[in-house]
Amino acid sequence: MSATVLDWRRTVGDLYRQVRECEQPEQGFDVWREGRDRLFAQHPESPLEAPAKVDFAGLPYAPYDPAYRFVVRIDTDIEPARLDVPTQDDEVVRLDRIGRVELGDLGSLDVWWLAQYGGGLFLPMRDTTAGRSTYGAGRYLLDTVKGADLGAVGTQADSVVGATIVVDLNFAYHPSCAYSPRWVCPLAQAGNRLDVDVPVGEQYPAEGWPHAGN
Repeated sequence: MSATVLDWRRTVGDLYRQVRECEQPEQGFDVWREGRDRLFAQHPESPLEAPAKVDFAGLPYAPYDPAYRFVVRIDTDIEPARLDVPTQDDEVVRLDRIGRVELGDLGSLDVWWLAQYGGGLFLPMRDTTAGRSTYGAGRYLLDTVKGADLGAVGTQADSVVGATIVVDLNFAYHPSCAYSPRWVCPLAQAGNRLDVDVPVGEQYPAEGWPHAGN
């Protein structure tokens, strides 16, 4: 791992720490937006290609809606599953399905555990805005091994039995592959697709993001 990648992950982790420390979720949302805009505009590991940075004025988001914030228990009474995902380095990321969270009338999402490094929760989502106002392959809600963590109670390094986590769909963000073909990202499987619009979170420009060479 390069020094710039390490700095990116440390900065993302610190940004989410600031979000968790905010008294109100809306305040945390503003902190998160501002921090992500700085990273995308200034950091050498920004997923944006050079053409997209020329006129970059910030990532587009829908206004914060508290109706899309959930504090939910991970239901671990599910059939286990394993997913091997290739990366841009021709390596494989192994994910284990370890539970499910219920999001009221929106439906449910499978919760995955990264079975490498120190482990971490991974929660992707694809809703019916995909391909219209959001990236066609979906968005991410949590990726705790990379610092995207809105808070949890009752988790341990090797277990999520009985865990209660914050799932705030206002913090849905696009994976790096949404900005550049340089990246290969784990995408939403069948159990991570919602048959409703989730109109909050990061939005996707109708024309997409400019790529190098386009």
